[in-house]
Amino acid sequence: AGLAAKDYVEAGNLVPDEIVIQMLQDRIALPDCENGYILDGFPRNLSQAKALDRMGIIIDMVIDIEVPDDAIMERLMGRRMCEKCGAGYHIAHKPSAKGDKCELCGGKLTTRKDDDPQVIQDRLRVYHEQTEPLKDYYHAAGKLAVVAGTGDIDAITKMVMTVLEA
Repeated sequence: AGLAAKDYVEAGNLVPDEIVIQMLQDRIALPDCENGYILDGFPRNLSQAKALDRMGIIIDMVIDIEVPDDAIMERLMGRRMCEKCGAGYHIAHKPSAKGDKCELCGGKLTTRKDDDPQVIQDRLRVYHEQTEPLKDYYHAAGKLAVVAGTGDIDAITKMVMTVLEA
């Protein structure tokens, strides 16, 4: 299921529900999940949320890290990755001291296929159409916490941890 998901992600598309749900079922069946787990980026739509409900999976809390679309565009379009070792950089926030080369191995820095501006805009459109309604779904269930996702990463992390520890 993971290999099938890769093609969708690289094209900037959401992975079909049945593939994601199978991946989730396989993963949470492993022993390290028996005392709990954190889902990141799932569910992505109401169908997936309702599938979790049908499976008897109880969601304790949903954290919505709010970031404006323009900040998302800037973050993603500035990402760079070493094609040799996979090290990550950002042209504004974590540039390589070696320009377009990796500081660790000297490999060429490239952009990810899913960081193309049109792909990002398509992903944002899909988010607003399919994922954003989950906020109302989980708010109605009393399980939604909203955290501002702009500014200092340490402050954002502290806010998320405060929500988790409550």
